[in-house]
Amino acid sequence: MKKSSPILAVLTVIALLFATACAVGPAAPDAGARAPAAPRGFPDSARHDDTGAEMPSLDREEGEHRAEEPSTFALDVDTASYGYARRALQEGRLPEPGQVRTEEFVNAFRQDYAEPDGDGFAVHLDGARLPGEQAALLRVGLQTREPDASVRRPVSLTFVVDVSGSMAEPGRLDLVRRALHTLVDQLVPGDQVSIVSFRETAQVVAETTAVTYRSELHEAVDMLGAGGSTNLSDGLEAGYRLAAGAFREDATNRVILLSDGLANTGETAWQAILDRVSEYAGKKITLLCVGVGREYGDELMEQLADRGDGAAVYVSTEDEVRKAFTERLTTTLEVRARDAKAQVSFNPSAVESYSLLGYEDRALTSEDFRDDSKDGGEVGPGHSVTALYRVRLRPDADGRLATATVRWLDPDTRRPSEADRSVDVFALAPALWGSASVRLQVDAVAADLAGHLRGRGSGKSGTWSLAELIDQADRLAARTDDPAVTELATLLRTTRDLG
Repeated sequence: MKKSSPILAVLTVIALLFATACAVGPAAPDAGARAPAAPRGFPDSARHDDTGAEMPSLDREEGEHRAEEPSTFALDVDTASYGYARRALQEGRLPEPGQVRTEEFVNAFRQDYAEPDGDGFAVHLDGARLPGEQAALLRVGLQTREPDASVRRPVSLTFVVDVSGSMAEPGRLDLVRRALHTLVDQLVPGDQVSIVSFRETAQVVAETTAVTYRSELHEAVDMLGAGGSTNLSDGLEAGYRLAAGAFREDATNRVILLSDGLANTGETAWQAILDRVSEYAGKKITLLCVGVGREYGDELMEQLADRGDGAAVYVSTEDEVRKAFTERLTTTLEVRARDAKAQVSFNPSAVESYSLLGYEDRALTSEDFRDDSKDGGEVGPGHSVTALYRVRLRPDADGRLATATVRWLDPDTRRPSEADRSVDVFALAPALWGSASVRLQVDAVAADLAGHLRGRGSGKSGTWSLAELIDQADRLAARTDDPAVTELATLLRTTRDLG
């Protein structure tokens, strides 16, 4: 038998290997077929390894986005995160990083925005270059008109009060009772109140009662006592049923949950609770979450407020109760804009990339902005909403920097409206950070404090060191004569001392 050529044998092996690879490998695309789309959220220019996974960017930090990608988010007026962090620091402990939300730190401070002429929003844009960097801080400010207390609509309020055992600790149920007494005293003829308490089960303490029977409502509040476990779902369900039965088309219909947010019995699967809250929000019954307590279920209370078309506040002192339910009662209870969203578009010729500070839980896609079926945020009269962007500028940046647009629905008619404003690079002209708007500087210090509290132990923090932030806060406190800014400087020192 004739011997086969060595060259022929090698060629045969190669052919067999090639055929096997083709058999088990991916099928070749059809001629003219489109390449697979990048996963949702990946920029088209993202780098990928051999497996198709996205590789880390070589020139952008975590959280940065290309200027071509607009930033879209639901508005948020919650301040509970800052209120709780403040109490924790005052007690000599650091809040958990997951309980720190940057936007709520920023929005806890007074702003300087002019009001709009009508019932919508005034849009404000300003900013300043950051020291020693090819970067700037851009502030987007949205403001609604202050309420006219003399013409506010009636309110139909249903209080859902946590009276479980954990609420017996000082600073919980005792503070809630004082808050309820304060609120009842602020109501006027035409308003009505219902009260539900809950522990293992819910109990109706006061059926729907006209505020003219104020003494009976005060007696019902005094009867509230703590004990047992926390069936939050049963309390909310009973409260919403009572609110639905007392619903008035001409009134602001709101459930007010007062709790430490620590559900431990009944329906504790959050999604089921959140779905029911969303259902009632669609029927124009909104939710205000008032948090209390050293141990506080921040995450649940925040999500309840978001899904309930409402807001979350945290109170730990008599002064905070007074501010929430006396000085800013109408702002707390009424709604000026429903499903409000913001979208900021950057000029790619002036901006290389940007990062939004906070609003991680409120992020939306670009397509959601004008999709009125997508949930936004609810904003009351006299409210301001602030968003801060860290912007990486291109060399010799000039011309338009960014355009901010806000979209909202009328609370009654659900008719959509929009307002917008643009800002040029020239607006970042101040050469020294200290010459920028004082309120912008306060916002930046508050955001950086949140960055340090969120990033501790991870090597991530803010733009400035704690020592630099303390110096800035001291300087700003002297310029503003604002007790809240003085307190901010104290909280920064406490954060530094706690390490």
